[in-house]
Amino acid sequence: MAPGEAVVVPSHGWPVAVTAGDGCEEEGYDMDRMSPLDAMFLHIEDGVTHMHIASCAIFEGPAPAYADLLELFRSKLQFVPRYRQKVRFTPGGIGRPTWVDDPHFRLDYHVRHTALPPPGDDAALRNLMGRLMSQQLDRNRPLWETWMVEGLASGEWALISKVHHCMVDGISGTDMMAVLLDVSREPAPTAADDWKPNAEPTDTDLVRAAIAETLASPNEIARWVRASTRTPKKMMASANEVARGALALGRRLTPNTPMSIEGTIGPHRRWAWARTTISDVKAVRVAFGGTVNDVVLCAVTKGFRELLVSRGEQLDGQVVRTLVPVSVRGSGDHSYNNQVSAMIAELPVGIADPLERLASIHEQMAGLKESHQAVAGSALVELAGFAPPVLLSLGLRNAMSVMRRTAQRSVNTVTTNVPGPQIPLYACGREMRDYFPFVPLSQGVRTGVAIMSYNGKVTFGVTGDWDSVPDLEVLSTGIEAGMRELLDLATQNAVEPKPTVKRKRTRTPASTSTPRRGSRRSVR
Repeated sequence: MAPGEAVVVPSHGWPVAVTAGDGCEEEGYDMDRMSPLDAMFLHIEDGVTHMHIASCAIFEGPAPAYADLLELFRSKLQFVPRYRQKVRFTPGGIGRPTWVDDPHFRLDYHVRHTALPPPGDDAALRNLMGRLMSQQLDRNRPLWETWMVEGLASGEWALISKVHHCMVDGISGTDMMAVLLDVSREPAPTAADDWKPNAEPTDTDLVRAAIAETLASPNEIARWVRASTRTPKKMMASANEVARGALALGRRLTPNTPMSIEGTIGPHRRWAWARTTISDVKAVRVAFGGTVNDVVLCAVTKGFRELLVSRGEQLDGQVVRTLVPVSVRGSGDHSYNNQVSAMIAELPVGIADPLERLASIHEQMAGLKESHQAVAGSALVELAGFAPPVLLSLGLRNAMSVMRRTAQRSVNTVTTNVPGPQIPLYACGREMRDYFPFVPLSQGVRTGVAIMSYNGKVTFGVTGDWDSVPDLEVLSTGIEAGMRELLDLATQNAVEPKPTVKRKRTRTPASTSTPRRGSRRSVR
């Protein structure tokens, strides 16, 4: 294996090699400039909007010694250089932030040890998770923390991991977790780690490097234009996709009906979870068609419906608009950075019948793929890369300030679905049994749902603003109720006799499978 590579287990479930970041040397120092998208996640953060993503992993007991866990992390740090790097801001904001080695890195500062008070039930663990997610990461140090949690009533123990969104997106964050853990109870030996921090650049070095990069920027733009004009047909096709996507995105940004799940947020968070299994999700998909993603979104829609109904809101014909992050990461790309775009979907909370909800979601998601919203989002991020960093930073901060003062009703929530490894992972010889995700909130969005699959299970991490969503568990229990009602209908559908209908067979692309017909309880 080449230096700087590690074995990981990405979402497809088999080990691959991953290379840690694309660093570059500037003026004799190792400095890695953030991408525009990574920098955006850093700039929009403030004392209320925390931009870290996280997870809560529960392992079989007994808990290992804290020193053994430290040794596990120490043996893997060489494969995750970001964990020993901090952010440096260029004076005057004339360049995007830069990753540099932290000369004062201490592993025991980042890997912490705590315990739940008796009785150590699930509510106590969820409360601890919410409290830790309410605390902003220290920007003077590498932007991550991991908490070892003992005292669970079940005899198990947990790892709560928190990483800033400027370091990773959902996919790369899952891959990073797979690097830090083992794929068997007996960990494979790792090479000796002789890491020594590189010299930290001075402010003068940062300014000089930023100026050199700015001077090169017009040449980069010119090269991009020349490359585009060499293939005019391809350029026109791409421009058409971007235009169609921007139009579709614009239509979804019109104000939605006011709802109690939107509005200003405070700095504190609540967190809850829901569970199901991949086999149950697939059973629903086999019975009624659609995709796995359609089924889990249908369950999430049920959760939001239950929450809004419990608050006495009228839902006839209403939808909850959700931001859906979409990975634009290339196949085989396991670098640790953000490569995401987004679409805006509408969860049909006004539909009471679960199968009608599923059919509506399937039809809509198929249309979203054709709308090229994600393509337009990626293009906007690329254009932002050409903007002067100081203007980009000021623009984002001013936008967040306006959002705190002005109600936005374009997006009501965020729903992200991240595929995880489908084989068991281990820490210090203990198997990880459950893997719950966490999604951050932004101004105007008081709730969010992250969905994670791992080793045959599907988990939902539900984030809520502490002040405005005291009833967060109505949403999480509603998600589980939504899965149960779909599974019950699928079970009934399997045992009921189906009419034999002869009709002409048509080919349907596998990527856009349509809901099946032929049963009273089929999705219509």
